[in-house]
Amino acid sequence: MKEETWDKVGSKFAHLTSAHPCYSHEAHFKFARIHLPVAPKCNIQCGYCTRKIDKCEYRPGVSACIVNAEEALKRVEEARKNYPLKVVGIAGPGEVLANEESFKTLKLVHEKYPELILCIATNGLLLADKIEDLKSLNVKTVTVTVNALDPEIGAKIYEWVEYNGKRLSGVEGAKFLIEKQLEGIKASAEAGMAVKVNTVLIPGLNEGEIEKIAIEAKKRGAFIMNIIPLIPLHSFKDWRKPTCEELEKAREVASKHLRVFRLCRQCRADACGIPGKEKAVGSTYFHG
Repeated sequence: MKEETWDKVGSKFAHLTSAHPCYSHEAHFKFARIHLPVAPKCNIQCGYCTRKIDKCEYRPGVSACIVNAEEALKRVEEARKNYPLKVVGIAGPGEVLANEESFKTLKLVHEKYPELILCIATNGLLLADKIEDLKSLNVKTVTVTVNALDPEIGAKIYEWVEYNGKRLSGVEGAKFLIEKQLEGIKASAEAGMAVKVNTVLIPGLNEGEIEKIAIEAKKRGAFIMNIIPLIPLHSFKDWRKPTCEELEKAREVASKHLRVFRLCRQCRADACGIPGKEKAVGSTYFHG
């Protein structure tokens, strides 16, 4: 099936995806989303991730500041005045589910604006553990970043994983994280949530994992996949980015099993607006 027809396919998620600019190619150019930067802490360390407070750098893991739940709600109120806002998401700059402020924020937004789609982006470590909380808050869309299914490869991507006060590293840590990610995808899908899987394409390392991830994610209920290029940072700072050809090949492989989203802009943790049409990052809106 051609990519441009994906959004026209009838499914139980159509009412969500047709308005979500990060799930639908058509909605991407019509509707706004806002990311609320309420989650600074993270419970894993990805080799390619550097979280940062910065007004200018445009990438995941970056925000101009951290706000609390009440300040986040004010951002939503302001965004509704200025944009065709459909989605309120939390995507960091750390791990959403490792920060209690995330749950406070989701509760406030849902109570005041129940018509808005609530969305989270997570590494999946705590997803199955927190699924009942997310259901009660009416979270409807979930993105889980899965970069490998082979723990040997995962050990080269994840430096450590922290769960219930215990820090795991190497193959042990990667294996535990991967198991929790797959468990979380399944739990989210069974809870009626639309699940997207994100995979960072790291050339020379995880190309062979792409199809495996697509197959296993689909088995557990994911319905869309987003393959994004490595941004060389942290321990991967000297690693090369994938070429356009490599990225397209990975997407074609994944599309045999899942629909593939191709318009991801790898947004900041405080992004707001219609993707690609946001105000300048240095605007007062981003920084309160």
